[in-house]
Amino acid sequence: MEPGGLEWLLVPMQQLVSWGAAGAMVFGGVVPYIPQYRDIRRTQNAEGFSTYVCLVLLVANILRILFWFGRRFESPLLWQSIIMIITMLLMLKLCTEVRVSNELNVKRRSFAAADSKDEEIKAPPKRSYLDFDLNYFWHWSKFTDYVQCVLTFTGVTGYITYLWLDSSLFVETLGFLAVFTEAMLGVPQLYRNYQNRSTEGMSIKMVLMWTSGDTFKTVYFILNQAPFQFSICGLLQVFVDIAILLQVYLYSHYPQKPVSHTAHPASTKAL
Repeated sequence: MEPGGLEWLLVPMQQLVSWGAAGAMVFGGVVPYIPQYRDIRRTQNAEGFSTYVCLVLLVANILRILFWFGRRFESPLLWQSIIMIITMLLMLKLCTEVRVSNELNVKRRSFAAADSKDEEIKAPPKRSYLDFDLNYFWHWSKFTDYVQCVLTFTGVTGYITYLWLDSSLFVETLGFLAVFTEAMLGVPQLYRNYQNRSTEGMSIKMVLMWTSGDTFKTVYFILNQAPFQFSICGLLQVFVDIAILLQVYLYSHYPQKPVSHTAHPASTKAL
């Protein structure tokens, strides 16, 4: 059979592979969070998942979308960011509801100024419009506070991007910040595991999916000649995933006494 006779089969196959890879890029990033979401909902315990992971991914993907306006990279990467933002908001909503329902301390914290109807504050002190107390940042009591924070960040960064969109230096820096922030995704979980001297409560399936997904993503970046920031930070993200897997091995084979794990009930531990 002549080589040209196989073209009718090879071309559709190549197209299917291309579509499959694009689909994996769009939806593959959210797959690791499905078992974690189900575990939290089933056990009503979110202590094994750091909501700072949501913060990192929200910031990273918002910046990546803004980067797209300055440098039109492949649309699957854009759609991946949109899907990931929706997923992280859903994770935040669940974790916040679970944490507040299990929290013994009834004191409420919010991103916006304290509500005068809050039963906790009979004579509210003078406060600025936004509560920037770093001790309680990203530990608010209502999901709407997280939404307000995300919208504020999007509005500010979007306005700055609009003003500097003609600057190639700004656009490239924005792209680097987007993918570098995403590369730091596993760092909150890495630090949390180190603090607890344990990986108990963390979904091992999620970490394995992180590693395999980030490896696939990095290869995709390289083969499709994505902006160089994507490939470099993708490799960094894989290294962080491997470090978490090493923690899983070490803490399971050489268990250590938790630092403050027994001092507080699991249901009251801050995320």
